[in-house]
Amino acid sequence: MEARSIEIKAFLLSLGAIILIEGAARLLISRGLYNPMIVLGGTRVLETGIIVSSVLLWGKGLPSIGLARAKITPGIRRGLIWSAGFALVAAFASVVLYVVGLDPLKLIAVRLPGRLSEILIFFLIGGIVGPIAEEMFFRGMLYGFLRRWGIVVAIVVSTGVFVLAHPISQGFPIPQAVGGIVFALAYEIEGSLMTPIVVHVLGNLALFTLSLIA
Repeated sequence: MEARSIEIKAFLLSLGAIILIEGAARLLISRGLYNPMIVLGGTRVLETGIIVSSVLLWGKGLPSIGLARAKITPGIRRGLIWSAGFALVAAFASVVLYVVGLDPLKLIAVRLPGRLSEILIFFLIGGIVGPIAEEMFFRGMLYGFLRRWGIVVAIVVSTGVFVLAHPISQGFPIPQAVGGIVFALAYEIEGSLMTPIVVHVLGNLALFTLSLIA
């Protein structure tokens, strides 16, 4: 992918706006006035709009964040292939962990709400809306901006920020760390943001489904 695809102005403006929006969302959630998942969903939709507006007005357009029209469909197909490969590796790792006496589900378990309506909202926001917005920022904007200093710097820093942006309850956040690296590699290799978006969406839905079954 292009090493200097993200303009500094577009990156800084979108970053500043996202920080303000995240602060406002946390304030609303802390006051308990609205459903946290609804607030989160609205926040992610707004952030996506800001990123798109930033690259259109002050950047190099949607191709700069891996959303060139010609690469959307191929990116989706490659995302399905990456997801299948990721699933096979994860299944093999789970078997190994089980053999050595560890419960793999405990390492990836996600705390789900109790009511069916809330679970459906959780799957929609956390499984689809959230991953799209996160890939737009962490890979499309942040990774694309850091790419001018090399692949290693871009992967390490973008993955580190991605991990810190997620709540960490206990232990090392394996799903976020592994996911961040895989999403960045998928974007770097394929050059289409649709590839990590598909992997991220399917990965989250798989984690939620396994947690629901468990």
